[in-house]
Amino acid sequence: MTGKLFPRSFKTEYLTAAQGEGIYIYDKEGKKYLDGCSGALICNLGHCNEEIIEAVMAQMHKIEFAHTSRWRLDSVSEAAEEMASLAPAGMEYVWFTCGGSEAIEAAVKLARQYYTERDGGYSSKSTIISRWNAYHGSTLGTMAIGGSIPRRRIYAPLFKENPHIAPHYCYRCPFGLAHPSCDMRCARQLEEVIKRVGPGNVMAFIAEPIVGSSVGALVPPDEYWPLVREICTKYDILLIADEVMTGMGRTGKNFCVNHWGVKPDIIATAKGMAAGYIPTGGVIASNWIAEEIQKGTGAFTHGHTYTGNPLSGAATAAVIKYMKKHKLVENVATLGIKFGEGLKKIGESNPIVGDVRGKGFMWGFELVRDKAAKTPFAKNVGTANVAMKECLARGLVIYPGGGMVDSIDGDNFLVAPPLITTSEQIDELLEKLELGLAAAAAKLA
Repeated sequence: MTGKLFPRSFKTEYLTAAQGEGIYIYDKEGKKYLDGCSGALICNLGHCNEEIIEAVMAQMHKIEFAHTSRWRLDSVSEAAEEMASLAPAGMEYVWFTCGGSEAIEAAVKLARQYYTERDGGYSSKSTIISRWNAYHGSTLGTMAIGGSIPRRRIYAPLFKENPHIAPHYCYRCPFGLAHPSCDMRCARQLEEVIKRVGPGNVMAFIAEPIVGSSVGALVPPDEYWPLVREICTKYDILLIADEVMTGMGRTGKNFCVNHWGVKPDIIATAKGMAAGYIPTGGVIASNWIAEEIQKGTGAFTHGHTYTGNPLSGAATAAVIKYMKKHKLVENVATLGIKFGEGLKKIGESNPIVGDVRGKGFMWGFELVRDKAAKTPFAKNVGTANVAMKECLARGLVIYPGGGMVDSIDGDNFLVAPPLITTSEQIDELLEKLELGLAAAAAKLA
């Protein structure tokens, strides 16, 4: 009897990744692929970075695991210091997890415990408001908070539902309005829902600063996040920024909210934290949230076996030091301008590209059947997968998604290379992408 791997899809033929080097992956036949999506916006430093590998191996030779209920670990403390150095001022407390879903769960539980501690052991604040078309993780709790219908549909009967508001989907405004005359109707809907539910019952609003794979790098108007911050403050509601995908320099800032000068109360992040070398995530809390718990019960009522494990700590500290040493955030901010201009140029000339949006090294393409009418392809066409396969054939990996138009139709993909990508490698990526999308358009004509 032989064991069989349970794949993500039984209907997909997978390539075998045999080796990685820098921004490239090689299959078992030796073909070279440019990792144009950093795995899933994880491999920020590329593949097989010797400095990170050495840091993890050095920790492995010291101690591989010690449970945080009894032990303090130098590598984890150092990682917390490095994480806090990237965060907005006054956000110095870091809780480590093993990934993004865990980070979101921890952030939500922290918000609930904060109000319980603050209000003398009981609080009616337990409702979380989020947005449709959002993705916040794959556990039952995080899927209930999220608003990506294709991902949540079959599991919805298991959820505790919370209110959702419309996203800042300007390309397909849910209200049929146009920016800037819309007066930020999508953000103001948050206040309407808070009033309807009752401010005393709402504990948090959670959102991705730039919506990731569920819509394809959906960038908000500049007024959006400052207005959301203002509303949350007005009604005593915690603002949680889901920076799982957008954090750690991905958009040309340490954290994406920095683009708008907004300070959330809690940041949940992952992916680029340890750059794929060890499964890692984390929560960065405002000092006053942690201090409320410190002076109350004194303990966060939460934890997993691998919370704050020493290997994650070693990898995270090494990644951040490498980012600082090589000025990778600055690299993204500078080259992101060239990258965006090149991507938009491709979108303008390709008949199936309806919209190109993004910041830094995080960009999305929305694919349409009719460019003028913004008509999406039907789901059964599999347009995003067609584009992915044509790009793969030319040695480029992209990240497909879909279902964002009406919860069924709609195709998009992300292009998000490692932060170490050079100007010459951007040229290579753009060339491969242009050829791949041209071939996809010809196939779908």
